[in-house]
Amino acid sequence: MFLHGGASALAGPERLEPAAAPVVRGLADRLPGVPRDTRTAIRLNGGVQVAAACLLATGHFARPAAAALAATLVPVTWAGHRFWEAEDEQERAQQRIHFLKNLSMLGGLLIAAADTGSGPSLAWRARHHRLQHSA
Repeated sequence: MFLHGGASALAGPERLEPAAAPVVRGLADRLPGVPRDTRTAIRLNGGVQVAAACLLATGHFARPAAAALAATLVPVTWAGHRFWEAEDEQERAQQRIHFLKNLSMLGGLLIAAADTGSGPSLAWRARHHRLQHSA
């Protein structure tokens, strides 16, 4: 999904521009580093999706890749599946399904981002590291 969606965004950002523009403006106003140009933001998001999906699929830097995918999924979902704005009931139902699908993928990505591969948790590792270096 991320490979196809990201590649599609890289190749044709103009089709996503109308839905993405208000979200990009809002993010650019609040977050430094978010491009103000909507097409640039769409392409950047798509590029991150392609790169992170490849890393996650191959098991390289899986946790940071999952976190990056989660971060890209939030604005995509917010811009593309605004079911609460759809006036047609069938369109509203379709957009709600896509919104909830993306929400469930977000949950899976957050789990993958926090997964330590059955090793100690990140909190335990941080405490243990501090204890070792403070002695």
